Amino acid sequence: MQPIIAPISTDIIKSELTPAKKFRDTNKGGNEIYIVNHHDSPEIMKEIGRLREEAFRDSGGGSGLAMDIDEFDTMEVPYQQLIVWDPDNEKIIGGYRFIAGPDIKIDENGKPLLATAHMFNFSEKFLKEYLPYTVELGRSFIAPEYQSRQAGVKALFALDNLWDGLCALAIEKRELKYFFGKMTMYPDYNREARDLIQHFLFKHFEDKEGLVTPMEPLKIETDREYMDSILNEDDFKEDYKLLNAAVRKHGVNIPPLVNAYMSLSPTMKMFGGGINHEFSEAEETCIMIDFDEINQDKLERHVDSFINEKMGLMKKRFPVFAENMGGKLKDMIMHKREMIQAKRAANISRRKARRAKRKNRQ
Repeated sequence: MQPIIAPISTDIIKSELTPAKKFRDTNKGGNEIYIVNHHDSPEIMKEIGRLREEAFRDSGGGSGLAMDIDEFDTMEVPYQQLIVWDPDNEKIIGGYRFIAGPDIKIDENGKPLLATAHMFNFSEKFLKEYLPYTVELGRSFIAPEYQSRQAGVKALFALDNLWDGLCALAIEKRELKYFFGKMTMYPDYNREARDLIQHFLFKHFEDKEGLVTPMEPLKIETDREYMDSILNEDDFKEDYKLLNAAVRKHGVNIPPLVNAYMSLSPTMKMFGGGINHEFSEAEETCIMIDFDEINQDKLERHVDSFINEKMGLMKKRFPVFAENMGGKLKDMIMHKREMIQAKRAANISRRKARRAKRKNRQ
């Protein structure tokens, strides 16, 4: 285990946080979101690597290196780093790394150069019909000092701020349709609680097309009939209440990011979990979320402020055009939301009908 590097100078970090790299202001907390990469911001990349390693070691994981930086952060077309910056305290609060479909390269063996590729197999259908329209997310972290409530409002909205960035990304990358990535649990997490979470995810979100499959599937140690007796509701919300209560009986909580993903979309796809031998034997579950299926309240919370911010900029730059188009733009947005809600309701009805059929067969 290598000692973690010392913090990078604040002045150096600020010199790389140029206005061109700013993505948006956060919805709450008074923070800012930037998108950088190893090539245009090498010192910020070091600080991200330092903070990631600190955060992951605190959770029972980590790379064991002085900085959590790998070849995907530094390759020719690298993963981008979406970070939340606290301008008051001049510190990085947290971040994600991501790569968009058009930037994903395929190697000579036909495998995509993705951080998930050493753990999961990808079907031809996934590679052709999904990957070109997908944003792969990974290495999400909150800096340790912002995980404590003592950090005040900045800590309270840390995870929320990251979702401000991700939802804005879904708007800006108009050619893309899906978020794809991994949810992580570490080996010291309670076995039965982990199995119950996996069982719940398979029950409500299982990928039945075999789009993505783990090379080394997680071994579920808890008896399936026993888990069925605990998680015995067909309704997602009611079953979730049972899951939450069962997990808490083991003295642990559902990990925050796992919680966030499960409540994000009723049509999330879950591809199974595997062991990441290159990252402290972490147990990682692969998922995919359709942008159009993200829950309405989540979109309103994170997207409306971004749209208002963009419209504010438009009014400054093109005041007459913005005044003429303002009402039409809002009508277009409302129409799109109505279409999304109708599609979501239809999908939920189909899922309920399929579950009812399976239950009747049993």
